[in-house]
Amino acid sequence: MTITTMTTTAETVDAFHRGRFHLIQPLGQGHRSGMDAMLLAALVSCERSCRVADLGAGAGAAGMAVAARLTGAEVLLVERSQIMADFARRSLALSENAHFAARVAVLEADVSLNGKARVAAGLPDDAFDHVIMNPPFNDAADRRTPDRLKAEAHAMSDDLFETWIKTAGAIMRPGGQLSLIARPESIAEIIAACGRRFGGIEITPLLPRAGENAVRILVTAIKQSRKRLVLRAPLIMHAEGTHRFSPEVDDLNNGRSAYRRR
Repeated sequence: MTITTMTTTAETVDAFHRGRFHLIQPLGQGHRSGMDAMLLAALVSCERSCRVADLGAGAGAAGMAVAARLTGAEVLLVERSQIMADFARRSLALSENAHFAARVAVLEADVSLNGKARVAAGLPDDAFDHVIMNPPFNDAADRRTPDRLKAEAHAMSDDLFETWIKTAGAIMRPGGQLSLIARPESIAEIIAACGRRFGGIEITPLLPRAGENAVRILVTAIKQSRKRLVLRAPLIMHAEGTHRFSPEVDDLNNGRSAYRRR
């Protein structure tokens, strides 16, 4: 469904997880959420109650997907753009999201804040069991855009992963899990940023079809772990000759299962 607000900003109300939750997001500007956000959410698995922070949450798709699937998850959507944070708040007010809305909060804050400034903004130390992120892809070409919302998201330093993963390490409890989705060319930056903060890194390439190059990587790591890096078997999105999702990817994309660590 497409609607237009009083400010003439076109927007859509989109169903995710086969209608288990709905998201209001801008149309024709900004970053629109889709499969990346759903696969990121699928990386979170907790059997009991857990606290989850979604850094750079945008309209809130990934964090809401976690809350919709896991009844014990309390989720904080962290977004510095007031416009995008307002989209998230409005989505939480939808009747279709009433079954989890009380467990989700929105915080307007800059992920790059450090120390006392970060704590004062509402991101305390050692507070979360999971931190998830889908950072704006840090290509200079991407930053040269007339789209105001995209330009705002892309106004990042070149040490994007170092900055965001440092914040994740600070706000996460020891033994907590970092989860992110990124382009394959970011792999070296991600590993370097994890440094001594995170170990047990698991990387899964996401391939459009068998034999094709990866278009994304799924990464998880554990705070203060000393386990070695694991390169997992790739996830294949489509069978040869079809655009239909493979059963495993379809389950992850629609919130029917989690992509658990080894």
